[in-house]
Amino acid sequence: GLNFIDLMVRQGNIDNPPKTPLVPGFECSGIVEALGDSVKGFEIGDRVMAFVNYNAWAEVVCTPVEFVYKIPDDMNFSEAAAFPMNFVTAYMMLFEVANLREGMSVLVHSAGGGVGQAVAQLCSTIPNVTVFGTASSFKHEAIKNSVTHLFDRNADYVQEVKRISADGVDIVLDCLCGENTGKGLSLLKPLGTYILYGSSNMVTGETKSFFSFAKSWWQVEKVNPIKLYEENKVIAGFSLLNLLFKQNRGGLVKGVMDKLLNLYNSKKIKPVVDSLWALEEVKEAMQRIHDRGNIGKLILDVEKAPTPLMANDSTETSEAGEEEEDHEGDNENKERMPFIQ
Repeated sequence: GLNFIDLMVRQGNIDNPPKTPLVPGFECSGIVEALGDSVKGFEIGDRVMAFVNYNAWAEVVCTPVEFVYKIPDDMNFSEAAAFPMNFVTAYMMLFEVANLREGMSVLVHSAGGGVGQAVAQLCSTIPNVTVFGTASSFKHEAIKNSVTHLFDRNADYVQEVKRISADGVDIVLDCLCGENTGKGLSLLKPLGTYILYGSSNMVTGETKSFFSFAKSWWQVEKVNPIKLYEENKVIAGFSLLNLLFKQNRGGLVKGVMDKLLNLYNSKKIKPVVDSLWALEEVKEAMQRIHDRGNIGKLILDVEKAPTPLMANDSTETSEAGEEEEDHEGDNENKERMPFIQ
């Protein structure tokens, strides 16, 4: 699986970035080739998906058994590689942190991405949940049926939400950070929960930008605990990778995966795969994520042969900068700009 966090790792936009050389990637699917001496519950030849603390983009991967899960019979390898990060993140934010219940409302940014689509599907398993989503306009036709109200990401979504729901929403899921933090808090109903689970606004150009980093943090509204107390609002953060690899909550995540696989087997949720890429095409795949061009998850397939580049390819990029997303989906008359030199 290829996630936005992989892009941030490549740019060094995370705390304590790993030393190079390294193989990126945090999730994968495949067939068990070997077992440790004390491993129980798995056999060589089993179809599995797994979390990995880096090194997932490889032909052979080793990871502790607590991070490995059997793939349902009717789930293919591409769907399995798209499943763990997106659905566990979405489920834990909605149900473990925000306590989603019948009749609530949710605002999710990047509604066309992997986590956004997982959030929309999980919300549909609870009666009468209203989902407000923001996404680039070219994605709207493809995802319009997955959310209740869909707004252009460049529009004033605060006013749009308040026009429909004057009191705001119960849950805000923010992967953008920056100025959206204050906007999200302002939209919360009393007893509402704002969850920050990413900071994609810090990624603008091809490399780490101190200006983008500083601007994002400057725009973050300073949170006053007394104001939270007076307004009955909750602010939270969620990092699945820290939960797994730094805080040793693999058992908790295993319980969540069991619930998610039950939902999958009952055909209530299904991972959305945007596209498959050969390992040699990783820079083009990362460019597609950088330009927010994907609907669902991008997958690196070790068995796929590279596709010959066409003159008018879907991974062409806009000029990296403040307004990059205004031009998403416009593939015409653009010159390819390599993401990785």
